[in-house]
Amino acid sequence: MAKVLTRKPVVAWALYDWANSAFATTVMAGFFPLFFKQYWNVGVPATVSTFRLGVASGVTSLIVALIAPIVGAIADKGGARIKLLALFTVLGAAMTAALVLVEQGNWLSATLLYGAASIGFWGGNQFYDSLLTDVATEPEYDLVSGYGYALGYLGGGLLFAVNALMVSKPQLFGIPDAAAAVKLSFASVAVWWLIFSLPAVFRVRERRSAPALPPRAAVAAGFAELRRTFAEVRGSRALLLFLLAYWFYIDGVNTIIKMAVDYGLALGFRQASLIQALLLVQFVGFPAALAFGWLGARIGARAGILTGLAVYTGVTLYAYRLDTETEFFVLAIVIGCVQGGVQSLSRSFFGRLVPAGKAGEFFGFYNMMGKAAAILGPLLAGTVALLTGDSRLAMLSIALLFIVGGALLLRVPYRATSGQSAGSTP
Repeated sequence: MAKVLTRKPVVAWALYDWANSAFATTVMAGFFPLFFKQYWNVGVPATVSTFRLGVASGVTSLIVALIAPIVGAIADKGGARIKLLALFTVLGAAMTAALVLVEQGNWLSATLLYGAASIGFWGGNQFYDSLLTDVATEPEYDLVSGYGYALGYLGGGLLFAVNALMVSKPQLFGIPDAAAAVKLSFASVAVWWLIFSLPAVFRVRERRSAPALPPRAAVAAGFAELRRTFAEVRGSRALLLFLLAYWFYIDGVNTIIKMAVDYGLALGFRQASLIQALLLVQFVGFPAALAFGWLGARIGARAGILTGLAVYTGVTLYAYRLDTETEFFVLAIVIGCVQGGVQSLSRSFFGRLVPAGKAGEFFGFYNMMGKAAAILGPLLAGTVALLTGDSRLAMLSIALLFIVGGALLLRVPYRATSGQSAGSTP
């Protein structure tokens, strides 16, 4: 185990999760929902700002879903997955830094910049995910995937802890007020993201099954290959069922990540307590992601995912009834135990379905399904909150996504993962 996780390409690859998780924690899950509601939507009813946040997340997900398979196919043919990883990283970091310039009440500019930064985040993730098959062998997928998520929780949590201290005690850092501290936190995420992405860009190498094509030829070949891949996905029961299952259950996971802080605010919990709960998720998630990688290598990725989905279903029922900040902390601990595990084992499960030489393209489909699903979840939660005035019902509705996704995952054929005999659990 230790030998695998100390290989230079594996470490360089996993550090990208350390890098971009700063955006997921400080911006996406942490300060953006708070700042969006209290600073850029000052004086606006909570249900309206929740709806705006849901729409922003949904539209961003739609854009990513549409472009992911296309850029993935082109990247495979042009041998450009590393280059596109760098390009989307620069886009995400630059747009995150630009949030510093948005004035109070200007929710539309904040929404547009956040959307562009999110495209950089998810676009980079597509190529980062696809490189799992380049740095690890198939028996190592579960362990290495969990290692990446674990470093992401640790790195994102460390920077978020510093950012949270900046916001709660700005005078210690020579910052005039909490609003300025939040904006400075966005800038720190951009710098962190860029610096710790460098090892992946310079040390990871793509495995190519054919010579790279020049840009124009790569575009033409990429579109042609995309049509063939659509046919291949439609003709493969294993691929189709897994992607459909993933489409449902990862929607629930992403919606909870994006809307948890907003939900806590709607219930009247203190901002400081919500930030502490997010930090708790990060530091619980670090050992939990490693544990799920180990668990997946022993009982199979499918069984590990189903375990996590069962816990998530219970989480939504618990969230519907919770009333105190202490209960919210309990919720955070439970989520931290399974969040990274479900994500990492889904990545390693799908990695076993990917044909050689098509990692970028097939992980484009993987990300397309995740983002297409994320169109529904945030919009559903935001719309239910707006129509009923009850954020609890919005959270409860997410349980259905985990139940349907888990039921579909059970139907994925046992032969879905290569290297395992029929009748084994993938």
